[in-house]
Amino acid sequence: MNFPKNDISKPEGLHRQRVNWLQPLVLLAPSAIWLLLLLVLPTLIIFELSLVADIRPGDIVNPNGFKNYIRIFDSLYIQVIVRSLFFAFGTTIICLILGFPVAYWIAQIAPQRWRNLLILGFVLPLWTSSLLRSYAWITILRPTGLLNSLLSTLGLPTWELLNNSQAVLIGMSYSLLPYMVLILYASLEKLDKRLLEAAADLGANPVETFFQVTVPQIFPGIAAASMLVFITGLGDFVDPELLGGASSMTAARLVYNQFLGATQNWGFGSALSMTLISLVSIAIAILIKFGEATPKR
Repeated sequence: MNFPKNDISKPEGLHRQRVNWLQPLVLLAPSAIWLLLLLVLPTLIIFELSLVADIRPGDIVNPNGFKNYIRIFDSLYIQVIVRSLFFAFGTTIICLILGFPVAYWIAQIAPQRWRNLLILGFVLPLWTSSLLRSYAWITILRPTGLLNSLLSTLGLPTWELLNNSQAVLIGMSYSLLPYMVLILYASLEKLDKRLLEAAADLGANPVETFFQVTVPQIFPGIAAASMLVFITGLGDFVDPELLGGASSMTAARLVYNQFLGATQNWGFGSALSMTLISLVSIAIAILIKFGEATPKR
């Protein structure tokens, strides 16, 4: 007659499950605390301030409505937000057009032994301050700067680029182009050349091969690089401030004026900040939704 045996391994299994559950919690705790203190809590404070109309330093925080958010829909502030989106989107398009050929050449054409050195040389400008890079562009683009001096020497008409939108796009594109190249290079380096050869054998021309084979393979990289440049450009403060002049007011500069400028309206500045956070969150959601899509084969 067989008697049921006690399962002596069950406590050990429960202990092992508990340990397996605690290990990732211990690993994630430092970063979770860091994000809670420096991201979640400040965002909640900003949201609370955004619900207070005309609050200034030292005033009692008493949330009383969405007047600050309604104020954003004034035509003047809508124009500022649209201009910020224009700069961010324009910079993304310029960086994609300029960065893709460079990344493709480094990843697919340049000799293997030179690739790391080429990437290093391309990101060297990131080792300098963004403020210093903006002042360098002022020296180049000002009416008596290097560019107009060169054009005058060649007998060509000079350009008035400084203190307008063109200068802002040039400065932002120069600052963010290395990020675009780095991410595209990481995607293009993994490009499956066998699919390119198969497309050529089936009679596809280079244009068809590019759009139907190359782009689907590296689409996650294109989406990630574009979103990174767009989000960074949306919050850029230095380039519009130094290169755009008074006529290139952006949302970042407007937020700065509300907190540290003469107006000192923290409530409206907080509402503008929450609006930018919402736009960035939408961009990240789009990236998560479509950036990881696998190409169809």
